[in-house]
Amino acid sequence: MNVNEFDYELPEELIAQDPIEDRSASRLMLLDKDTGEIRHRIFRDITEELRPGDCLVLNNTKVIPARLYGTKAGTGASIEVLLLKRRDNDVWETLVKPGKKCRTGTRITFGDGVLQGEVVGIVDEGNRLIRFEYEGIFEEVLDRLGEMPLPPYITHKLKDQTRYQTVYAKYEGSAAAPTAGLHFTKELLGKIRAMGVEIAEVTLHVGLGTFRPVKVETVEEHHMHSEFYIIDETASEIINRTKKRGGRVIAVGTTSCRTIESAALADGTVPVKSGWTDIFIYPGYRFKVLDALITNFHLPKSTLIMLVSALAGREHVLAAYKEAVRERYRFFSFGDAMFIGSFKETEQIRRIRHYEALLTEAAAALKEARDPAGTVTSIAPAVRELEAYYGSEQWKKDFADDEAGLLPKDLKRGVLSEDAVYNLLEEYGELRKTIS
Repeated sequence: MNVNEFDYELPEELIAQDPIEDRSASRLMLLDKDTGEIRHRIFRDITEELRPGDCLVLNNTKVIPARLYGTKAGTGASIEVLLLKRRDNDVWETLVKPGKKCRTGTRITFGDGVLQGEVVGIVDEGNRLIRFEYEGIFEEVLDRLGEMPLPPYITHKLKDQTRYQTVYAKYEGSAAAPTAGLHFTKELLGKIRAMGVEIAEVTLHVGLGTFRPVKVETVEEHHMHSEFYIIDETASEIINRTKKRGGRVIAVGTTSCRTIESAALADGTVPVKSGWTDIFIYPGYRFKVLDALITNFHLPKSTLIMLVSALAGREHVLAAYKEAVRERYRFFSFGDAMFIGSFKETEQIRRIRHYEALLTEAAAALKEARDPAGTVTSIAPAVRELEAYYGSEQWKKDFADDEAGLLPKDLKRGVLSEDAVYNLLEEYGELRKTIS
């Protein structure tokens, strides 16, 4: 595949420069991955698209103030350092600008000498290994001197540093935020939990891959940089329980997606696991555990738009992006969101709706019953269907799923009560006796 197949035109003014005041008030595009159908909503209304028994997978990594500005010892030249990956206690792999000025042995001073660094090596693609020297705790020094590493397409100064963190961020280590999670508020997550959706938290520390463009012409030739991830016992149990019960595993962001797909076994189960992953997901990839994805709109020709295309199909994705441009959606890190999944009704939901309609129709006819003989004749087919369904294995499964809270809350399901069909059959029998 040619990288240019994932290109699209984006007016510069649609690149979001600032977060909106209410995280959950961003726009939400629903994209059916099977049909390409598109709908438009507000993010907080995502509760209407989730189902009891679903599972959201969140990446609880925390962004560190990883951008440092220093001066080169001896010349005073300005140096920008972006921390990418901790290699050892005080040795970090970094992205340095300008890199040519920082050969091995170069010393850099930050914050009037509070923090000192020495380039001790050069690794893949020119990244520098820097050993830092300081007094006290490195993270506290970093909090004083560092800045949030906003992507290069954001030119505005971030007024509130917490807006580049998710509300559930816990473990420090990322050079970039898992931005799909920026749309959630604590209140929204509370509503989602209350409706019977489970939440699994995994950790993937976002590194260089977020910033690195695809420089090759052929997709298959691109190599992803590795990132560290953790899936603990609780997350593993929630995800596997969801799959076993027939619920959907919905990743919040491409980092959560890459985490669970990296660890998943061939049968779709997700074990307790930690390690490094360089998984590259592009069209042709077969997802082992993911069912749906909440994500932002991504850069043209990026690995992230390739991942999204693996889930929904390149044609569907590019058509959705074209509509997003037409509808003036906001793009990238501080922009709007997509929910990509299969939104058609399941066979179970269609079945329950069908029998519920039969029950409603028959019950209304019996209530009127001005012409007993005519009523018996007209509703006989519906009664036969309901009688066959009631007590069948299908009914028992639907009833059990309802008791377990696995059906949508807004689904009418009087047909699943233990008395509704039984009472209707009794009334129907009594009416037949009157015309015998």
